Amino acid sequence: MLLSDLKVVEWSTWIAGPGCAAVMADWGAQVIKIESAAGDATRGFWPDTEESPGNPIFSCENRGKKGVVLDVGKAEGRAALLAILKDADVFITNVRPGALKRARLDYESLKDEFPALIYANVTGYGLTGPEADVPAFDLTGFWTRSGVAHATIPPDQEPFTCRPGFGDHVTALATLSGVLAAVHERHTTGKGRQVETALIRAGCYALGWDYAIHLRYGEAVTAQPRDDRPAALSGFFRTRDDRWFCMASRGPRDFPAVMGVVGRPDYIDDPRCVLPITDLDVVRELRAVLDAKFRQMTLAECLSLIQSVDVICAPMVSLNEVVADPTAHEAGCFVETPDGWGGSFQAPAAPVRFPGTPTGPAFAAPKLGEHTREVLIAAGYAPDAVEALIASGMAA
Repeated sequence: MLLSDLKVVEWSTWIAGPGCAAVMADWGAQVIKIESAAGDATRGFWPDTEESPGNPIFSCENRGKKGVVLDVGKAEGRAALLAILKDADVFITNVRPGALKRARLDYESLKDEFPALIYANVTGYGLTGPEADVPAFDLTGFWTRSGVAHATIPPDQEPFTCRPGFGDHVTALATLSGVLAAVHERHTTGKGRQVETALIRAGCYALGWDYAIHLRYGEAVTAQPRDDRPAALSGFFRTRDDRWFCMASRGPRDFPAVMGVVGRPDYIDDPRCVLPITDLDVVRELRAVLDAKFRQMTLAECLSLIQSVDVICAPMVSLNEVVADPTAHEAGCFVETPDGWGGSFQAPAAPVRFPGTPTGPAFAAPKLGEHTREVLIAAGYAPDAVEALIASGMAA
């Protein structure tokens, strides 16, 4: 497996930090998840039981990991974490900077003791500044505070939230890229380093085109009501069978191709339609022509027509349709995941494949504290010392 020589210790909850470590586990890394006795909050969604095995939310972010319960706020629990870290390659945490510093588990406190350790902080708003310790979810830090929601939601609509984990998974992939860059650097230098990602920064990067225009020229076109959008060909269109599809123009050839195939070649040489079309009234006129045409056709007929002239389009589909779509399965969107009770279920796959090399969950997400004894003994604790830690409540 690609990352089989890496030991990763993850002390984080919810999605962005665990998601990064989960991809690394899929790719073969040995990942140890540190939890409190209360467990990661995502264990509370669809709790894992024999009657309903395999919590889909917790499994998505924690499959293939070993689970350890420690009270790192106490000296004995902190010492146990340091023992686990002594031969680790990567440490991933989304604990807030202030709490890390108070526990003496921040990068500055550990870097001299573990000079080869790659230490990854997943944050809401960065490690410095007045909001470094402000709590954040992707709904707030990524979606709302970074400008993504304002740029995405048309002003004539009531604001709506992003789907759960949407920005967290973007941030998880950003964290993964930073960690792997640091791993590559360490091959040359032999030294670890700190890596930091922030939900707000990931959101700004995801909105990169809008920010690039705004930073350069002071303006950017964000989402507008459908009738005010400047591109006639690009956007969603409704069909006779009450389905929607999206069409996207990628160049000057698309306008004459589409107008020809919908039976309106008269617009191709219309002087008002010289590209780019800047008159919004003309754009609305063209959109009305396309609306009328597509409302007379089924979704299948519309897609066939637009694809016949090699213009980009796709149907708007439900989750039910995607999981039944052979293309989604051929593209590797889903992976078989052990449920920890002798069975398995389908789950979202990591977004990268390596043709010729199988990747995916090696085993189920851990039960709470499932591997505490195993991991502590591997870290150098004698069995009786492990039992003493458990008896004292420092481990579980």
